[in-house]
Amino acid sequence: MSIEQLARDNVRKLTPYQSARRIGGNGDVWLNANEYPEATSYQLTEQNLNRYPECQPVQVIQRYSTYAGVKPEQVIVSRGADEGIELLMRAFCEPGKDAVLYCPPTYGMYSVSAETLGVERRTVASKADWQLDLPAIASALEGVKLVYVCSPNNPTGNLINPDDIRELLAMTAGRALVVVDEAYIEFCPEASVVSWLSKYPNLVVLRTLSKAFALAGLRCGFTLASEEIINLLLKVIAPYPLSTPVADIAAQALSETGISTMRKRVAELNARRDQLKLTLAQCACVTQVYPSETNYLLFNLTDSEKAFKTLWDKGIILRDQNKQPGLKGCLRISIGTQRECDAVTDALKNF
Repeated sequence: MSIEQLARDNVRKLTPYQSARRIGGNGDVWLNANEYPEATSYQLTEQNLNRYPECQPVQVIQRYSTYAGVKPEQVIVSRGADEGIELLMRAFCEPGKDAVLYCPPTYGMYSVSAETLGVERRTVASKADWQLDLPAIASALEGVKLVYVCSPNNPTGNLINPDDIRELLAMTAGRALVVVDEAYIEFCPEASVVSWLSKYPNLVVLRTLSKAFALAGLRCGFTLASEEIINLLLKVIAPYPLSTPVADIAAQALSETGISTMRKRVAELNARRDQLKLTLAQCACVTQVYPSETNYLLFNLTDSEKAFKTLWDKGIILRDQNKQPGLKGCLRISIGTQRECDAVTDALKNF
């Protein structure tokens, strides 16, 4: 029997998540991964690297719970929000029996994690305005344990109607958890549903330090939920999910100074995003730029594949969204530095 044959059948057939770095490219303008465009600087203060770290670093948990407005017992920290997505499946879904549901176009890791774990993937396409199709979701809930809702949604940039999320929570009460992925919520903090946790025991919220906190390379995310749910996740998480240097830097980022710095970055990026939206709309090859509550913009072009290749050849790397359901002709651009944004619009004006 070959090594390939030894592997699980679903893994042999699996298409891995196409992360920005995995797709590759050779360029000096990287606007395809929704990262903060400039490096941040931290000094390590913890030096006891001969010891294993805490499973849940106390200072990180305390600072994040204060920042998010929840109790420390309602927080679990993990290797990015991606691990939180998977922990929920491991804790609540029986492979070959239960299902997860999500509404494309949306973040690809919901699908990849479910497929990896042998959990059924059930999709209900978003409506034309990228809002939830609640009647269709209601008819597809049999056997579903987890419903993933990305708000603001990646890659479209829109918020999900809060009344629809409330209706979804009511619809799934006693049947499934609703997991609201708030990876980009710092760019529109007033839209967070974290304050709903006390009212809806089946609500889970995912967060990250990768975007507004400018720490994508740190791989640090958070799951916020009831104490009952968090206790279950603590049973399936790895023994040492955060290395000591990661916990050290995360705690610094979550200090009062760190949070204040993050909010200044957000204000700058939001202003640059709004200006970029106007400038893109003036390019003859751009047919539509969609509203966004995030650090990226989705836009439609007359010939998106050619535009993507032209920019790629110039060393300007965007994210092609043509294969996403309902997004034919679309590219996604992360908000970079002013120089990087200008490089894109200058190239498109000459396209």
